[in-house]
Amino acid sequence: MTTTTAPIPPTQPIPGSRPKSQNWLSKLWHLHWTWRVTWGYLAVMLLIPTVLMLLKAIQEGPGKFWEVATSPIALSTYDVTFVTAFIAAVINGLFGTLIAWVLIRYTFPGKRFLEGVIDLPFALPTAVAGLTLATVYSNNGWIGSMFAPFSIEISFTRLGVGIAMVFISLPFVVRTVQPVLGEIEKELEEAAWCLGASQWQTFWRVLLPPILPAILTGIALGFSRAVGEYGSTVIISSNIPFKDLIAPVLVFQNLEAYDYTGATIIGTVMLLLSLLLLFVINFIQAWGQRYVIK
Repeated sequence: MTTTTAPIPPTQPIPGSRPKSQNWLSKLWHLHWTWRVTWGYLAVMLLIPTVLMLLKAIQEGPGKFWEVATSPIALSTYDVTFVTAFIAAVINGLFGTLIAWVLIRYTFPGKRFLEGVIDLPFALPTAVAGLTLATVYSNNGWIGSMFAPFSIEISFTRLGVGIAMVFISLPFVVRTVQPVLGEIEKELEEAAWCLGASQWQTFWRVLLPPILPAILTGIALGFSRAVGEYGSTVIISSNIPFKDLIAPVLVFQNLEAYDYTGATIIGTVMLLLSLLLLFVINFIQAWGQRYVIK
């Protein structure tokens, strides 16, 4: 005896249902207009160019990418760029905090002028800044001539690159720390002094915890600015490979030689290394914020 089974009817879509892609687009479209504008702006200005650069860098294959990214001249430019930028950011973290402290805690003649001078790197074209620094710190310049008798050269050396990076990244630390210091009441310091704390103990235990996240933020912003600097460093440095050639200049040199693949690969490595270091700095900043809460 044979039994027959009725054929299973094909699965019919539920009336009113949409594919997942359409549901996702529908949800995105029904977001508040501020969200749509924000994500659209970020996509056009940041995400799409970054993704396209990464795709351009890897389309030659991992072998070519590794060959260009780890070439001797590329490794030399990474060292000059990232190490010098990090040192410049740390220096600005120290002196920028001191300058912010002076501007907040003291009133003196010329204070407004000093406030304007600090913002000068924001307004000054980087090429003009590089020309000014190269002139002042050259062997015949006002400051460079003081070091020339000791056989210390500043312009057209790695030291000159560091000075240019310090110059263009200083305002980031000052303007980040200054508002936080302004919110700290001076009575807290006076109370610490009345309890017998020294000036160093007052700074370490009372002032540093609340301003530490701001200092780290300023260092991160200054580091990012210094890594990408081109206009001033290309003038004050000699741009000689294995001496003071920085990665942005190497990218431009590759573009001049129509080596678009090499320029893209080196730019991608700079992007990845910068993101890695910024993640580390942000992690330290988050740790500092938790310390403040405690």
